[in-house]
Amino acid sequence: MYASREDIGYDFGDDSKVGSKPIKPNPNIDGGWAWMIVLSSFLVHILIMGSQMALGILNMEWLEEFNQSRGLTAWVSSLSMGITLIVGPFTGLFISMCGCRTTAIIGGILNALGWILSAYASNVHYLFLTFGMTAGIGSGMVYLPAVVMVGQYFQKRRALAQGLSTTGTGFGAFLMTALMKYLCTEFGWRDAMFIQGAISLNLCVCGALMRPLSPRDHREKCVVKSDSEEDRAKALSHSTETIKSNGVLGEEPEKKEEAANEEVLGTVQHIEIGGKSGSGRSMYGLRLFKTVSQLTVTVRKGFALWYSSYFGAASLFTNRVFVAFIIWALFAYSSFVIPFIHLPEIVKQYNLSRQDNVFPLTSIIAIVHIFGKVILGIISDLPCISTWNVFLMANFTLVTCILTLPLMQTYVGLAVVCALIGFSSGYFSLMPVVTEDLVGTKHLANAYGIIICANGISALFGPPFAGWIYDITQKYDFSFYIAGLLYMVGIIFLLIQPCIQKKQPKEKSTEEAQ
Repeated sequence: MYASREDIGYDFGDDSKVGSKPIKPNPNIDGGWAWMIVLSSFLVHILIMGSQMALGILNMEWLEEFNQSRGLTAWVSSLSMGITLIVGPFTGLFISMCGCRTTAIIGGILNALGWILSAYASNVHYLFLTFGMTAGIGSGMVYLPAVVMVGQYFQKRRALAQGLSTTGTGFGAFLMTALMKYLCTEFGWRDAMFIQGAISLNLCVCGALMRPLSPRDHREKCVVKSDSEEDRAKALSHSTETIKSNGVLGEEPEKKEEAANEEVLGTVQHIEIGGKSGSGRSMYGLRLFKTVSQLTVTVRKGFALWYSSYFGAASLFTNRVFVAFIIWALFAYSSFVIPFIHLPEIVKQYNLSRQDNVFPLTSIIAIVHIFGKVILGIISDLPCISTWNVFLMANFTLVTCILTLPLMQTYVGLAVVCALIGFSSGYFSLMPVVTEDLVGTKHLANAYGIIICANGISALFGPPFAGWIYDITQKYDFSFYIAGLLYMVGIIFLLIQPCIQKKQPKEKSTEEAQ
């Protein structure tokens, strides 16, 4: 009845107890239905993240239609992208209460509704509400379950599975850019948004494929996890020690909560048995009371898990490396989003529209992005390679490209830099893996919700900031320079915290020796 543990990836029981009993490997872990989950997540990335990467086409249409400033118009795209990620923590609450499948289906309906209502927009402010808010919230309610479910079904090949599923962003950006151009040319932007809304209803089908793992499947995943634990410890052992030393979410309150829940349901069952001899009307009332009680217990339990993760005494924020990861996320995502929103305008400025029409720069980023995710995922799964180091190297490459892009004023130069941006941004497929290494599978949904929320804040303010800088200077150069420098600050935080964590145990051991 309790969907929270089954759908988020919370572990059942004690790992040591599970490991003592030989359990036959389940075909759904790293195989079987797991690949259907990858397919579902892949389609979600095409329909959500791919569509958002194509918003540069609609942005130009809105500029012509509503005749507003670039800074104000860019808020429509950034609101949609930002809110998709910002609602991550609240989506985690929905997942805790009703599971990934139900959350994703509701989100698919909201997303489609946002696109369809936006087709009737009379001004930019109307788009803020329909496209920015409604479609954005719907996207967020589908996106987080799609990522969490892949991490839940895979252990040995997590990085590869996440890489394959998130390549949908690259495929989507390429396909949706071409589709959006065609629809806007043939039918106009209003009908294009209406058609896109109908296509987005397929997100409900993707959500229906997200079959939750049973408690038995989770126990078997724990056994698989213990076999590959040594390989993963090499990558981020310092962060695992941190979360253990600071205290993982307490088991005692959870046990008390379970006891209280069982007592409530037991009372209801006792009343139901005692009332069997009663009339049909009273039995109907008892069944209704039982359903409401079970729903209340599920909501209470889901909220307790969600609340303790964020605000409990041993919350995720006690892990310093994870906090540094959040600070990095606050600056990183805007550096990737700004080129997608403003590249069509930059191409127009440099009189490169003819070459860009043959092969758009955004499509170059999208295609190479696909290979980047898969290749970085394969490299990270090698036993001798640290996922953390691959993640950092990709970040350094991306920030270098962002700072270099304004210096390129030819199509070939821009194409080379865009290709490097596409490949290095493949590190997005490693984010769920790094997050899981930091906090464990049990807290993946809530932790990753925080990370994508920070990314959402970055995406929310990045494009409008770039448009505002352009309105002042009539150039996009300073936008890329400032975004790149802020991104570098985030990377420095990632480098500093692990060093501090390594020094602290040494200092403690020295004090004990004295």
